[in-house]
Amino acid sequence: MLSGAPVSSSSRADQLLEHFLQGSDRQARVLVNTLRQKASDLAPLIREGLRAADRDGESWRHGFLLQLLAASAPVDGPGAAELFPDGWLRAPSARGLDYGPLQGHLLRQHFEEADRLTSAHLRELAGPEAERRGYVYFSEVPAIPGLDLRSLDRLWLAYSLGRFGFSVQGRLLRLCGNRWDALWPRLGWKREGLWTRYPTAFTWSLEAPEGHMPLVNQLRGVRLMDALLRHPALLERTEGAVQAAKG
Repeated sequence: MLSGAPVSSSSRADQLLEHFLQGSDRQARVLVNTLRQKASDLAPLIREGLRAADRDGESWRHGFLLQLLAASAPVDGPGAAELFPDGWLRAPSARGLDYGPLQGHLLRQHFEEADRLTSAHLRELAGPEAERRGYVYFSEVPAIPGLDLRSLDRLWLAYSLGRFGFSVQGRLLRLCGNRWDALWPRLGWKREGLWTRYPTAFTWSLEAPEGHMPLVNQLRGVRLMDALLRHPALLERTEGAVQAAKG
């Protein structure tokens, strides 16, 4: 825990930013709305801090700061898209895919577009047959490179306050006792026993239920979702999310 005077809405911008970045996850979440209100004051500090920050990290905090910067531009100087046109977070691909456009949609909270692009990337990663038919078979998932699944998950986590992503869905499945029928309502994918109508009835914002995105089509059964969450790369990340939630 940080020492010194307690942080409040009247604290200086640099103090707020320090507490947000260095405090606990709970402390950081408490400060989110205050930081939104002070986005203009924070913009120069955010630009300076992001240049030196770890672009290979896992924290949602930097993604949130990038979104603040994007929202404050151009009134308060160059935004995140101008400073980092290819995306701030490094998101490598074993297949040479460019995740810059996906990162751009997530940065601007264009979640429906980001979801569609994520599905397209999964088809690309699964291979030409998946692209031709327009969806991924569960049997194609094990061959998807773990590096790419980690990159996709990190991007969703970073730009959603840590609320969206495959590892979030995996953690929630465990909280539901590994019962798929309990998971669907928790994700907002099923309501009153009926599948949520795509895309009009989904919530394409941070107000959505935790784990609401990215979507995985369940109309052909749970095997694709099960295969994704059982992929070694995502199992590892889910375990990390479970441990972090305990801590």
